Amino acid sequence: MTATPLTSPVTATPSLASGSAGPRRSRLLHRVGDTAANAMAGTLAASVGSIWLLIGAATGFPDWWQIALYSATALTTFVMVFVIQHTQSRQVAALQRKLDELIRSSRQADNALIAVEHAPDAELQQLADASRDRRIEALGDSDRATP
Repeated sequence: MTATPLTSPVTATPSLASGSAGPRRSRLLHRVGDTAANAMAGTLAASVGSIWLLIGAATGFPDWWQIALYSATALTTFVMVFVIQHTQSRQVAALQRKLDELIRSSRQADNALIAVEHAPDAELQQLADASRDRRIEALGDSDRATP
């Protein structure tokens, strides 16, 4: 059963990277994310931490040692927040396009759900309420059918 959409479906999706430098930045961020997710990166981080600890112990843990450590960890954390956000945003957008294609290809699917992630909050709440009502009806029907 195909219902009429509550609003017209959104066909355009926001660009994740604009301009000619956008795709290069996106690829760079993905390379950084892939590198950081590699098991060898964890081993490297542990090794650098151990070496840093040994240097600190050998030099008597001077003030510069702590400042350099705090600065390096703060900068790494700051950069990785954006790398992770970009990577997740792109993965979610790709997943949404795949789900939209599945909805489009299914005759029984409600085409109003295509690109529903761009719908206003009120429309999303209406869709959630309608889905809950259909679930309650389905459970009620199965209760009646069971002896």
